[in-house]
Amino acid sequence: MANLKEVRTRITSVTSTQQITKAMKLVSATKLRRAQNAITQMRPYAEKLNGILSNLADNIEVDSLRVYFAPREVKNVLLVVITSDRGLCGGFNSSVIKLANKLVTEKYQGKNITVLPIGKKGSEFFARTKVTVDNSFKDTFLNLNGEAGFNIGSFLLEAYSTGKFDAIELVFNQFKNAATLILTNETFLPIDVNKIGAQQGKKNDYIFEPSNSEILEELVPRILKTKLYRALLDSFASEHGARMVAMDKATENAGDLLKSLKVEYNRARQAAITTEISEIVSGAAAQSAG
Repeated sequence: MANLKEVRTRITSVTSTQQITKAMKLVSATKLRRAQNAITQMRPYAEKLNGILSNLADNIEVDSLRVYFAPREVKNVLLVVITSDRGLCGGFNSSVIKLANKLVTEKYQGKNITVLPIGKKGSEFFARTKVTVDNSFKDTFLNLNGEAGFNIGSFLLEAYSTGKFDAIELVFNQFKNAATLILTNETFLPIDVNKIGAQQGKKNDYIFEPSNSEILEELVPRILKTKLYRALLDSFASEHGARMVAMDKATENAGDLLKSLKVEYNRARQAAITTEISEIVSGAAAQSAG
C-alpha cells in the first residue's frame, strides 16, 4: 500500500488537473456557442445557393465556367484536410487524419497527391509522410473569418481552372451538435450537378434576368467559396464541441479518481494509526513485564 505522502501528492496532482479540465470545458463551451451560431446562420444561405446552382447548371454556356463541371482524367489530386491547431479534443483530429490518409493510400494510390492542411495537427502529421504538403493556409484558425475562407476558395478555384489539379476533395468534421460530429469527405471540384440536384429535390422553373449564364458567372465562384467557408465553420464548431465533451469526461474521471484516492488515503492513515497504537501498546506491555 502506498504511504501517506505519496497518496497526498497524487490527490494534489489530480485536484489540479481537475481544475484545469473544468476551466477548459467552460472556455470551450463559450467558444462553441459563438461557433455554433456562425454555422447555423451560414447553412440556410449555403443551401439556397446550392438550390440556385442546381436550377441553373443544366445549360452552361460560359467556357470559363464549364471547366468547373467537366470531369477529367485524374492524375493530380489536392486533399484539403481540415483539423485543429490544438489537441485535447478526443478523436476529432485522428478521425480526419485517418480518413485523409486512407484516401492517399487507397483511393488515389499511384496519383500525384498534394495535401493542403488547414490546422496545425494535419500539417504535423503529413509532414512525416512522403506526401507533398502545402502549408500556405495551416494557420487559418488563428483568425477565422469570411475573408480568410474566401481567400482559400480563390486559391482552389485558380489551381483547378489552370489545370494544376484534376480533383479537389475536402475532409473535415461536420457539426451536428456538441456530442455528435459527422466525418465528411466531399468532392469540391469538379462539381457534380446531378448530385446537387438530387440533394435539392424538385427543380423550380424561373425566368432569369439577366441570363442564367451571366448569373452563373457571378454565382459559381461565390458558391464554391461559400462551400469551403462552411466546411471551415463546421470544423471549428466541431472542434470546440469535441473538446468540451472530452474535458467534461476528463473532469468526471478525475472526480472518480479522487474518490478512490481519498479512500486509499483514509485506509493508509488508519493503518498507520493502528500500527502506531500497536507499537505503543507493545512497548507499554514490555515495560510492565520488565
